[in-house]
Parts: sequence; C-alpha cells; structure tokens
Amino acid sequence: MKIKKVLVSQPKPASEKSPYFDIAEKYGVNIEFRPFIKVEGLSPKEFRQQKISIPEYTAVIFTARTAIDHFFKLCEGLRVTIPDTMKYFCVTESVALYLQKYIVYRKRKIFFGNSGKLDDLIPSLVKHSDEKYLFPVSDVHNEEHTALLDKNKINYTKAVMYRTVSNDFTPEEKFDYDMLVFFSPSGINSLLKNFPNFDQKEIKIGCFGPTTAKAVRDAGLRLDVEAPRPEAPSMTAALELYFKEISKASKNK
Repeated sequence: MKIKKVLVSQPKPASEKSPYFDIAEKYGVNIEFRPFIKVEGLSPKEFRQQKISIPEYTAVIFTARTAIDHFFKLCEGLRVTIPDTMKYFCVTESVALYLQKYIVYRKRKIFFGNSGKLDDLIPSLVKHSDEKYLFPVSDVHNEEHTALLDKNKINYTKAVMYRTVSNDFTPEEKFDYDMLVFFSPSGINSLLKNFPNFDQKEIKIGCFGPTTAKAVRDAGLRLDVEAPRPEAPSMTAALELYFKEISKASKNK
C-alpha cells in the first residue's frame, strides 16, 4: 500500500483507545496529528471595539467549551465580575459541566440541551424570553445559529471573543505526507497559506463535513475520502473503509 504517512489536522487524541491508533496498527500506517489552525482569544482592547458591555446581560449562550474559556478569560481581562444571578444556556450537558472550571455549578442557574444542536435549546431560551442573552462566538461561526435565534425572536447580542488563525509550519518541519485529513474550510485555507504552490499530485485528501468538502473542491483539489456518509458516519470509519479497499486492491494485483 502506497500510503505510509497520514497527517490528521487535529490535536492528538487523549485516549489510546482512539480508532486512529487501531487503523495505524492494522494497516501499518504512520498517523501524525497536527492542527492546521489554532484558536486565539481577542484582547480586551480588541473586544472593546464591539462596544459590548458584558454586565448588561443576564444570560449567556454557549455552544462550545472554547467559548466558555474565552468568555471567562475576557471577563478577567476586562475586570468584569460575573454576578451569581447570571444564567447559562449550553448545547449539551458536557459543555454545561465544563462551567465547573470557572463557577460553583450547583449554585447557578444552568440549562442544557441533549442533542448538541442549538435547536434543542430554543424551548428553554424562549421560556426565559425576558433574559438579555450574550452569545460568544468565533470570528468564523455558524450563521445558522444566529438565523435560528433571530427566527425565534431571542433577545441576544453576538459577541466575537476568539478567532481562528493559521497554525503555520516552520521551515524545519517536514511535509512529506501521503494523505492529509481536514475538518474545516479554515484548515484548507491554512494549507494554501503555508504552501501557496501546493501541488497535490498523488497526495490523498480526506475531509469531514460538506462545507470542508466544498472548500477542498473550490481550491481545485481532489477529494479522495469523504465523511460523513451512510456507510461511514465518522472520519475514522471513512479512513477504515478506504484503507480496506486499497489494501484489498493491492493484494489482488
């Protein structure tokens, strides 16, 4: 099999039980993990330009742990004290539980959905229609979320608190991969920023999500492995199928 070295543009899994390690062992592939993008918070000076006063809000909507980190970090930088009366609305229980890093969980009013989708949280937001919501987001965020909040007439303000930037490669870093795996359009942008003359040739490209797939094709690149799809709901499932196919094909030669 020609593919020996794969770059997955995500942080290395914390657990050794990750399917990536099983795939690497099963097919004799070296899988390396290196994000093409990284998240950095806005400085208090940058945030002030949005003319948003955090103390004016009575509730916060969180769609990710990253948003929680940057919200509390900015509050600290701005010297804003969050009142005990602040309500928190989170897309999942795991995101809600992450609040324990910053607040005494049992003493606060916390609400969460079950599906991980903002739709699931809408009934709770509507029920507390008197609240003035703050919605911390990245500079690159899901516009469907704001459209959903607008549709349900939620009284909220979108606050950009962090940004996605390219995690640049150093001249010393080898870029000798047979396959690249991406999870966001930002990753594709970072690839082209780091390697303006990138020539795909025999390098395989895999990606997760329709927007990432579109970014691959819009960049004039060839997409070889795509997820999710019915037979491969995850990126690791798609890779497993792909390696199984090319392994079978090489044996039949």
